[in-house]
Amino acid sequence: MTVWQTPFVGVLGGVGPGATAVFMDVLVRATAARTDQDHIDCIVMQHASTPDRTRHILDAAHAEDPGPVLAHDAAFLENAGASFLVLPCNTAHHYAEAIDSTAQVDLLSIVEVTVRAAAKRLRERRAEDSPVAIFATEGNIHANVYQDALTRAGLESMVPDRDVQEVVNSLIYDQVKAGRPVDLPALSGIIDAMEAAGAGAVIFGCTELSLIFDKESMSGDRRIVDSLRELAKATVKKAGKRLTPAFAH
Repeated sequence: MTVWQTPFVGVLGGVGPGATAVFMDVLVRATAARTDQDHIDCIVMQHASTPDRTRHILDAAHAEDPGPVLAHDAAFLENAGASFLVLPCNTAHHYAEAIDSTAQVDLLSIVEVTVRAAAKRLRERRAEDSPVAIFATEGNIHANVYQDALTRAGLESMVPDRDVQEVVNSLIYDQVKAGRPVDLPALSGIIDAMEAAGAGAVIFGCTELSLIFDKESMSGDRRIVDSLRELAKATVKKAGKRLTPAFAH
């Protein structure tokens, strides 16, 4: 009889679908393994029809609440035997309380692991007193998802001005989510703008931006802290596995 390895991971996916697919790919590449059996067992819920997170945050009176959907999916994964949960969507962590109130197993927070990585990056760059810029959805920014987490960690946050946020919005919605070519010079320009404004690091706090980070092999840019990459690394560690050399730092 074949049994699941423990711990095994429940992935609250589909928010968005591309980010979930890339998360699983990064998770495999981040896990030191010689055989299939050395990898992490996962159950992935690719629930693409989950209501839009940003839409509900910005207009809760008229938009459908994704919280109950995420909570239901979390309970399903827990009942299936998942040892802990991951949610490869930053904005959806605004609804972490709904998930935690339903599931007894831990939700490994993409936000918290990314903030810890940002603090480490500031130390590496000798920029401990510098703020951390946040590139995320309007909903994420409006809900203070990263601002609150950075404050709890004793770090200062830098929210983009309107012009920069519009570029971030276009990258996320008009380009990545729409399956269109990405304007890399525009992305590079807003990273440079945040650095010029004093940011010691830039968090890619939207997993659509993580798709660009992964596809364009941007890990060499030490100004960027990518949330999806940090979640994958933390998942490997929590599952008791070792990281491959490419993800060890």
